[in-house]
Amino acid sequence: MKTVIITGASRGIGKAIALTFAKHHWNLVILSNKSEEQLLETKKEIEDLGCQCLSFVGDVADQAFAPFVIEQTIQTFSTIDCLINNAGISSIGLMTDLTFDDWNRIIATNLSSVFYFSHSVVPHMVHEKQGCILNISSVWGEVGASCEVAYSASKGGVNAFTKALAKELAPSNIAVNAISCGAIHTSMNGWLTKEEENDLVEEIPAGRLGTPEEVGDLAYNLCNTSSYLTGQIVRMDGGWI
Repeated sequence: MKTVIITGASRGIGKAIALTFAKHHWNLVILSNKSEEQLLETKKEIEDLGCQCLSFVGDVADQAFAPFVIEQTIQTFSTIDCLINNAGISSIGLMTDLTFDDWNRIIATNLSSVFYFSHSVVPHMVHEKQGCILNISSVWGEVGASCEVAYSASKGGVNAFTKALAKELAPSNIAVNAISCGAIHTSMNGWLTKEEENDLVEEIPAGRLGTPEEVGDLAYNLCNTSSYLTGQIVRMDGGWI
């Protein structure tokens, strides 16, 4: 049975990805920073589908967390077939109102964590000559968003990281890709009023927000295709950008 690690899996896109993999009978390792109760609820839903699941509460921005998770996963399941870097935070506001601490926290959570977890898992995947790394990014990493400078910068970094690491790992039969998400119906967009959400939907040719489940299906498909598909930033935005 294959094993996947998913960061930021207590709710939203991360949870949807986890449940999709569980429906296909993978072993799951799910992580969350603070939402322990929600993480345990997700774990129960996964186990109810007949899958084994480990859950860990910790900060992905902590350099020590990734090697701990990788070690525990290998001890339990012997293998890691896929890493999905999904954990992310955002901040809305003028760049000049962004504090240095806010900037560092967003970059550490959204970008540095991708490095920490990839750095920890790659030696195992190289040894096994197989594996995949999938990073959950954003269209703002491609085109930027007003009043989301730090978030946009972090996701732009994720996209560049994805393309560079893909070239490095292709000789080892390891695929590295990213999903560039558009407007997805999650709590991250919960600050929008109903009127603002309607205005946003009018800008999207598909005429609606995407669902976490749709991202979950795409994530599963990208992790279960030929390793010749690598270094790609796959945009999922209903034709928005």
